[in-house]
Amino acid sequence: MDKNTITGFVLIAILLIGFSWYSQPSEEELAQQRLQDSIANVAKKKAEEQQQTAQQAAKANEAAQLANDSTAPFHNAIKGVEQKVVLKNDKVELTFNTKGGTVEKAVVKGFKSLKGEDHITLFDGNEQSLKFMLAGKDMNIVTSDLFFTPSEVTDSTVVMTADAGNGKSLSISYKLGKDYLLGCQLRANGLSGMFAPNYNRMDVEWTEMCRQQEKGFTFENRYASLTYHKKEGGTDYLNETSEKIDEKIEESIDWVAFKTQFFTSVLIAKNDLGSNTLMTSIPQEKGSGYLKQYVAKMKTDFDPTGQQASEFEFYFGPNDYRLLQRMNEECSFDKDIELQRLVYLGWPIVREINRWFTLYVFDWLTHMNINMGIVLIIITLLLKLITFPLVKKSYMSSAKMRVLKPKLDEATKQYNKPEDQMQKQQAMMTLYAKYGVSPLSGCLPMLIQMPIWIAMFNFVPNAIQLRGESFLWISDLSTYDPIVEWGTNIWGIGDHLSLTCILFCVSNVLYSMMTIRQQKDQMVGQQAEQMKMMQWMTYLMPVMFFFMFNDYSAGLNFYYFISLFFSAAIMWTLRKTTNDEKLLALLESRYKENKDNPKKMSGLAARLEAMQKQAEELKREREERLNKLKNQ
Repeated sequence: MDKNTITGFVLIAILLIGFSWYSQPSEEELAQQRLQDSIANVAKKKAEEQQQTAQQAAKANEAAQLANDSTAPFHNAIKGVEQKVVLKNDKVELTFNTKGGTVEKAVVKGFKSLKGEDHITLFDGNEQSLKFMLAGKDMNIVTSDLFFTPSEVTDSTVVMTADAGNGKSLSISYKLGKDYLLGCQLRANGLSGMFAPNYNRMDVEWTEMCRQQEKGFTFENRYASLTYHKKEGGTDYLNETSEKIDEKIEESIDWVAFKTQFFTSVLIAKNDLGSNTLMTSIPQEKGSGYLKQYVAKMKTDFDPTGQQASEFEFYFGPNDYRLLQRMNEECSFDKDIELQRLVYLGWPIVREINRWFTLYVFDWLTHMNINMGIVLIIITLLLKLITFPLVKKSYMSSAKMRVLKPKLDEATKQYNKPEDQMQKQQAMMTLYAKYGVSPLSGCLPMLIQMPIWIAMFNFVPNAIQLRGESFLWISDLSTYDPIVEWGTNIWGIGDHLSLTCILFCVSNVLYSMMTIRQQKDQMVGQQAEQMKMMQWMTYLMPVMFFFMFNDYSAGLNFYYFISLFFSAAIMWTLRKTTNDEKLLALLESRYKENKDNPKKMSGLAARLEAMQKQAEELKREREERLNKLKNQ
């Protein structure tokens, strides 16, 4: 990239910024637009309220009719008194409400909450609702409107029964396992006459106001998503940042999850939850105490005869990769539900690095009861040891080019014009080939390290083992570590400064300066001049990283800081242990060997030579045509 190119990009940027500024509406136009938007929002809200009022009125009217008609099915189930039933084990405590017969409150034990409690409350009261909706011939049955009678109550089991009269009923049986799975069976008893002969699918509507569980709202929100599993395998999710209302999922799915960064509620169907499912995810405002509003509208099998129950399993627990793998085995349904995919490990290549290396090393170290900060340092050291041969190869390639720089300057001093750059490159590649040096040999090893950086970028924020773990000045490795906080949110920065983010950015600047200094030592002619012009990138990138990572977890920033520190230490050590005189002598011996036994050029050198010959041939043909035109 030369000076003219950079100037062109700068002018284009100025033009775009100027046009954007010029195109901005005036204050009067903005005020008018806000007024119109406000009117439209009021009208929309009024229409929604009217529709909701009408639905509530119709529902109340239907309930009143049922209450007054003693012969109507579920007459006795319309009225009642709410009761609470609790199922619990060492991992979870689930509270059921007899009004609706479903889980009203879910508590996960063994994890600290933001308020300092020794448990996490996923939802409570109206924050979560589950409705089974049956379309009968004469009436619609919605389980949330019915009062159920509990029976067979133990710490792990309960049967909820809604009386339909004349010995008929609708029952929901629950059984809590030893961990986080809750089995559920919905069965009709003597209700076949209430439905059409071909009726075999019921509607399921599941909603939840997803609570904020971590200190960093913005960071946690990035990992909170409505996720679903396709019946044919694999998972997908709704966009975490944008509002999605009744997004249609055309594929058949067999589970849906209301996911936060570290905890999840999952509904799993034995058969499937149908195709054309409608999913909703609405991001909530910071400070509201909630991350997302989730809604899933589904269909699943229902047998009016009662011969087959509609079977489900629920998971209320942490997003722990190994634990979720174990839940696959404990699930009573004969299929691979792949719950571990709730823990995102990255793109295919990156995922394999995390799955077959990072996870196993992490498991091994955590079982040794080592502080999580030390675990991150050890993982970093292991990765550096694995990649050291590649790093050394990259450095030695640069060192060879550095010691050959005086010879390159001499061999290319006559090619200083812009039109001579191809000839200059050819001369350089010819000289490199004679000394047995490949400039590209140092590039590939460095590119191989990039997937490792990306792998850790995906792994560390999803590692629940880091949650609440302290190290040095860091109180919680899973969230940011502020040295300064303020009440007002500043665009691009937030309401704090993270110390580990600052350390990462500063170390990035220093490492980049070291790298550029090394590259300048091996560059020739205009390349060295262009490098001077590109040094501003050294300072721009860390600034960009700061705005990106200030909200990220301290564990991730700490890993990047340690990784850069070790990289700088390795580079410094290699520089100090490399004898330039011996290296040059080795290259001279190769030069003599290649001179005595010349080899045909290959690779980039051969391609450059071919391109040069082609350019020279085109130049010659062009000059011949011009001469012919002059002679005519």
